[in-house]
Amino acid sequence: MKNRIVRAVAGSFILISLLLAIYVNIQWLWFTTFVGFNLLQSAFTKWCLMEEILKKFGVKD
Repeated sequence: MKNRIVRAVAGSFILISLLLAIYVNIQWLWFTTFVGFNLLQSAFTKWCLMEEILKKFGVKD
């Protein structure tokens, strides 16, 4: 369950930041970069902040 939520949140953040970059300010692409970097580092380190947050809220695997 955690993996699905993490992927949904990451995908939503990317799509929202892309829309904000198009309609508000191009600088929102830095947020897209941040999310992508975190996804990449979690693939190598097997640690994800969003998973830690979900664990504190009691979401099961």
